[in-house]
Amino acid sequence: MRRFLSLLCVLFLFGTISLAAINEFDAPWKNSNVAIVIDPFEGNPIDWEQLSTDKRVTAIIHRATIGYRVDKKYFERRNEAKTRGYKWGSYHLGKPGDPIKQANFYLKTIDSPKDEILALDIESPDPNESMSLDDARIFISYIKEKTGRYPLLYGNRLVINAITEQYGMDEVFSKTPLWYARYKAAVTDFPVGTWESYTFWQFSCEINCKAKELENCLYLVPGTKSDMDINVYNGSVDDLRKNWDLIGK
Repeated sequence: MRRFLSLLCVLFLFGTISLAAINEFDAPWKNSNVAIVIDPFEGNPIDWEQLSTDKRVTAIIHRATIGYRVDKKYFERRNEAKTRGYKWGSYHLGKPGDPIKQANFYLKTIDSPKDEILALDIESPDPNESMSLDDARIFISYIKEKTGRYPLLYGNRLVINAITEQYGMDEVFSKTPLWYARYKAAVTDFPVGTWESYTFWQFSCEINCKAKELENCLYLVPGTKSDMDINVYNGSVDDLRKNWDLIGK
């Protein structure tokens, strides 16, 4: 009987873990407690008054730099967002070229306080299109050295699969909080290896939320258009507010 009960406990625990993993990747935005984060760039319009009506939108991670260029809306929106009480973060869109030079340009641009999230956006595993994965590793290590925190690593399925296959439990990549881009309601093929799960999941943008088909969009944030990038945090609104300045440390 004791052995049978032990087996039941193991099965229950395994089932609980499996269920948690499934829920994590199965439309978590439908849970009204889960925090929503947007990540605009200069081309995304924002109506701040309308945006404020969605109390789940807790934070904004704005593009700050692209290679060696500054996003034209970054400073204006940083001031507005902080005035309105949003948690604030920034990201650098990595381009081919010197990763240290890009990292310094990014850090000089944002002059970031200690409570702001940092991030590196790698759009493609092709080094002719984006910062190479080896250079991304250098960029991440340099940011950690200079700021004391790891930046988020943003990547789509191709990028994250490539990192997982090529680097595995790498001592740099595996310490970065994952910002996963996958535009679907449920993910059944997450490549566990470098990361066990995501910190943020970018689940909506113009790819799966088209202006003429809004009824098919997974989530709509008031005050923004269908091309706004929308993310869930792997936790509640309260969790995100409490943990924001700890992410990457």
